[in-house]
Amino acid sequence: SNLNINDVLGNYSLTLIDALDTLAVMGNSSEFQKAVKLVIDTVSFDKDSTVQVFEATIRVLGSLLSAHIIITDTKQPFGDMTIKDYDNELLHLAHDLAVRLLPAFENTKTGIPYPRVNLKKGVPPDSHNETCTAGAGSLLVEFGILSRLLGDSTFEWVARRAVKALWSLRSNNTGLLGNVVNIQTGHWVGKQSGLGAGSDSFYEYLLKSYILFGEKEDLEMFNAAYQNIQNHLRRGREACNEGEGDPPLYVNVNMYTGQLMNTWIDSLQAFFPGLQVLIGDVEDAICLHAFYYAIWKRYGALPERYNWQLQAPDVPFYPLRPELVESTYLLYQATKNPFYLHVGMDILQSLEKYTKAKCGYATLHHVVEKTKEDRMESFFLSETCKYLYLLFDEENPVHKSGNKFMFTTEGHIVSVDERFRNSLWEDILPGEEDSAHRARATELKAANFSSNCNRVPDERRYLLPLKSNYMRQIDRMVGLI
Repeated sequence: SNLNINDVLGNYSLTLIDALDTLAVMGNSSEFQKAVKLVIDTVSFDKDSTVQVFEATIRVLGSLLSAHIIITDTKQPFGDMTIKDYDNELLHLAHDLAVRLLPAFENTKTGIPYPRVNLKKGVPPDSHNETCTAGAGSLLVEFGILSRLLGDSTFEWVARRAVKALWSLRSNNTGLLGNVVNIQTGHWVGKQSGLGAGSDSFYEYLLKSYILFGEKEDLEMFNAAYQNIQNHLRRGREACNEGEGDPPLYVNVNMYTGQLMNTWIDSLQAFFPGLQVLIGDVEDAICLHAFYYAIWKRYGALPERYNWQLQAPDVPFYPLRPELVESTYLLYQATKNPFYLHVGMDILQSLEKYTKAKCGYATLHHVVEKTKEDRMESFFLSETCKYLYLLFDEENPVHKSGNKFMFTTEGHIVSVDERFRNSLWEDILPGEEDSAHRARATELKAANFSSNCNRVPDERRYLLPLKSNYMRQIDRMVGLI
């Protein structure tokens, strides 16, 4: 009956599957091969389990595809990760799972999928007609890769249709989307627009879909969304590292009016500096990251929800989430400033001190009291550990092989490969009739033009990324001083 845990677990060796490519990134070929064989020999999705479509997609489908790509990569950048007599079993498993998720996209008037599906029976009869924006609109990377590997447009088509349906429902006034929508009527049930739970990966996948597949309309949607986020969600001074005023912060607002809805942010929002790095808005990323790091310093963890007005956790648990580590890693890659190695060390020591348990690492039930829960989310191994490892491993093939890699929202590594850029079905994707629109040149641009990649000069590399008076200002803001 514990929905919070059980509809993620799915009864199909979730943690084993989710951790596959972490073993490869760490160069542990014997354990990777052992784990892959274990998955091939023991995992079946023919189960009477009701699962979240989003979680099954990013944790399971994404990992199977990532491991398949690693095994079949002719360059083998991570060492010999080949499997003797491998016959695309992981790709077949991924296909089987995706087919079982497809009923979620049927019988919805908008094309936005149901949030849950039974792997054996389809959509449960008592299903809710409400889903969150991130859950319905962040399936395109995994479904798109699967479609392009199989040469079957079905999966990409349904995922892209859902993204476009959500995009079409944005507010005419602000251009913002809410966080919960009715899949039959298209009415917004949750009118909160923010960067955290319910919204986060929707924005992430607009950009990452473009990086992977090269579809211009994904970038156009992302650029418009980013501009609207800057216009309506961002508070504080305009420049990160100069001027007067409060530190920049992204708040939760009403999607129609842009008015502040509450005074909390959640830990999932800590992914956003990493996304800003990907589009070259490094200065703004530096500022926002410093805010989350200050909260971490105060508690030795990030509370699930933090009230910046009360300077206290609203929801006090920490389930070993990776978002702050992910942004730290990407900021280090962008700036090579050793400050981010210190942040990583701080996070690592906190995890060792407060979360380590006899057989793994435990969710913190309360970040102040440091009580633990008997649960280790699968993303701890697929993301938190992977990003920490990569932060410190300068010689890793991810950084040295010359291959270009991208991480899914679950931290699964995918090579940015020409074969994903060639779709065989350009004519049949929804709304693609207007070829003139598709051909229009679109550049990758950061909407916050006051700051950009080339603004971080070499002489700043060994200084604090943020001037010390601004660092102190953020420390005061979270009650550290």
